[in-house]
Amino acid sequence: MRTKAFHALVPRSGLAAEVAAVPYDVIDTEEARSLAAGNPHNLLHVDRAEIDFPPGVDPYSDAVYARARENFAGLQRDGILQRVNEPCVFIYRQTWGEHVQTGVALACHIDDYGEDIIRKHERTRPAKENDRVRLIEALNAHTGPIFLTYRDDPAIDRVAGKIVGAAPDMDFRDEEGVRHQVWKAPDSRALVEAFSRVAVAYVADGHHRSASAWRVGSARRRANAAHDGSEDYNWFLGVLFPASQLQILPYNRIVRDLYGMTPEAFLERLRERLVWKQAGCKEPHQAGRICVYCGGVWNEYGFEGDIPGDPVLGLDVSLLQERVLGPLLGIGDPRTDERIDFVGGIRGPQELERRVDGGDGAAAFSLFPVTVDQLMAISDAGAIMPPKSTWFEPKLRSGLFIYTF
Repeated sequence: MRTKAFHALVPRSGLAAEVAAVPYDVIDTEEARSLAAGNPHNLLHVDRAEIDFPPGVDPYSDAVYARARENFAGLQRDGILQRVNEPCVFIYRQTWGEHVQTGVALACHIDDYGEDIIRKHERTRPAKENDRVRLIEALNAHTGPIFLTYRDDPAIDRVAGKIVGAAPDMDFRDEEGVRHQVWKAPDSRALVEAFSRVAVAYVADGHHRSASAWRVGSARRRANAAHDGSEDYNWFLGVLFPASQLQILPYNRIVRDLYGMTPEAFLERLRERLVWKQAGCKEPHQAGRICVYCGGVWNEYGFEGDIPGDPVLGLDVSLLQERVLGPLLGIGDPRTDERIDFVGGIRGPQELERRVDGGDGAAAFSLFPVTVDQLMAISDAGAIMPPKSTWFEPKLRSGLFIYTF
């Protein structure tokens, strides 16, 4: 991999908790407005600048991107975001209960993305990708880090382990109870050199941001007759975590109606296609099983019989689509069908119950999470996962270190 240290923008000492923002794409406008209420320093005023307009504003309007640029400039002008004096690399540790993951934040090269050294497992949606392109262009910055992973490397662990023995430069807990700690590496060379020996990395979370970074950098190259490869637009912001430390939660499904069936008829048809296991189970405890909430009750079912050996077709999310959602419920393309919605596993089965009982859905499907090994195998094969297959937790916070060009 090609990586480098960078001249970061970071929050002024003591302000990390105020500046840090959840990823722009895990919340809607009203949630963003609520999270940033009363806090003008929160980076959501940049990443989701529509919150500074009255409800109903088009989030893709020119005025929104102009406001994002103004807000970003204001954070720098007021000293809320400050420039680190020298190029640097950061260690970023997150602790959520018993789970700890420690990553390295540095600049990654767009050619590694384009040449599949940084591998993907999802398709992107044009509207979301275009939105991030316009924001990056407006700011000349990457505010949200791409969540990347790589196969464990003891050399990187050793270097990072020495750094986290010192007092962190940033240390706070977010509203979800996740502890975020950041250390500026005293010497970036050892980490950059160690990553030069990493053969491939994988996008865990941030496919739209990484695709947008590649598009912006490529467009800047074409527009620059004097391009020589040294320009800062050739790089973007990534945080790389060893694969063994990642935690993937399921991405569950809700369907809005039962395609003309009653709950009783649907559950009867479901028994014809799947193997009923037990009543009352809300979360499957092994691959090849799903739990279904319909008609006020939970039931667990198994996918049995001829399970495809293909790494994508054999996923539980694929089996659910091919055996239930498509043939029984008429869900064609889950990327575009408005009759299906997706709920991150962080919200638990209680959220599925709440939405179905409240009339927001007719049935919910609780899944077993995809593994990191499955993600890597699919990426290595150049294949694509079904939409909304993985939910990584904890999420990286934006604003702790920002890459500008």
